Amino acid sequence: MEGSLMFESLDAQDLRFIAHATLVTLQICGLAVLLGGTLGLILGILATGRVRVLRWLSTVWVSAIRGVPVLLIIFFVYFGVPLLSPGSSVPEYWAAVIALSVFASAYISEIVRGSIQAIPRGQFEAAEALGLPYLQLLRWVILPQATRIIIPPGIGFLVILIKDSSLVAVIGLIELTRSGNIVASQTGQPITSYLVVGAVYFVICYTLSLAGRRYERRLTVRASTPNVIDALPLAKGATP
Repeated sequence: MEGSLMFESLDAQDLRFIAHATLVTLQICGLAVLLGGTLGLILGILATGRVRVLRWLSTVWVSAIRGVPVLLIIFFVYFGVPLLSPGSSVPEYWAAVIALSVFASAYISEIVRGSIQAIPRGQFEAAEALGLPYLQLLRWVILPQATRIIIPPGIGFLVILIKDSSLVAVIGLIELTRSGNIVASQTGQPITSYLVVGAVYFVICYTLSLAGRRYERRLTVRASTPNVIDALPLAKGATP
């Protein structure tokens, strides 16, 4: 009797299918970081701003999104939006992007808020003493310093986002995890299929984690808080 097919290698067509699904995973995560990061940056700035109503709105959004599972957000976008707008539909791809963007916005907002608040208060006071308007203060003095603090936890969140993106398989999008399910069912090789999928996730996440650690080491070597005076020439030459 022939040996079990369970441990036979996948063929090239199966591997190409998984590779294509990997690109889909990277695409939806990349778009989620771009869209969610933009919204998260705005929310993070509002959370540290001077307008109480805007601070409150930012807090409500972040608390609401962080208080529910990402799977529920995916279900709401894919199933809920068409129910709220009869006759409409959201394609699986864009439902995944929207849901992950909403999810990312709340967590990136908290990273931005914490990074801005980590800047020494003296930097704010010095910039205000120079007469910089609040938006220019953020642009030329605070955000350049906060960016150095944002990147390490931001990379950590990206790793989490890539792993959590596997949940969009429940709405039928053929991304990395769902491609493993399909290949496993078609070939009868679940162990091999899931090992390949797991290896791809590991390579992506480990590469990002390694990049984050290298950045942190560089940051430690070059650690020094920029002085607000260093930003003054830029601020003087800036246009409102």
